[in-house]
Amino acid sequence: MNNKNVKIFLVDDNALYLKSLELEFKEQTEFIIETYATGELCIQNLTHNPNVIILDYLLDSVDKNAMNGVKIMDKIKAFNQDIPIVILSSQNNIDVAVNCMHHRAFDYVEKSETAMVRLNKIIKKILSYQKAEMDLNRQFGYQ
Repeated sequence: MNNKNVKIFLVDDNALYLKSLELEFKEQTEFIIETYATGELCIQNLTHNPNVIILDYLLDSVDKNAMNGVKIMDKIKAFNQDIPIVILSSQNNIDVAVNCMHHRAFDYVEKSETAMVRLNKIIKKILSYQKAEMDLNRQFGYQ
């Protein structure tokens, strides 16, 4: 799987932060990037088959009744439990991070000046795992 075939969903209700993330990814990588301002929009587009979803924890700045990242993650996992989700949050709270991991987040990244570096490392790790799994499936004849 080369990077030109890797689709990443970026989900954040902060339009400025979402745009800056999109620009950073497009500048640094060849990934296909889709952005969504709400988790609900992300869910509606899961048929686009993302390889990775980077999901904000709090998604209620536009719509106070919007589901938070954990509820969105549960819905994504119900659709396809194999989609890796990285929670990206301004919450510097270990309980929030642990709760996200209990809901099957691949990782938790705090929004900071090093967030993009961490996200790139995590995505490389995810892609490495996915490639290894595909190789094993091919080796043993699984589809």
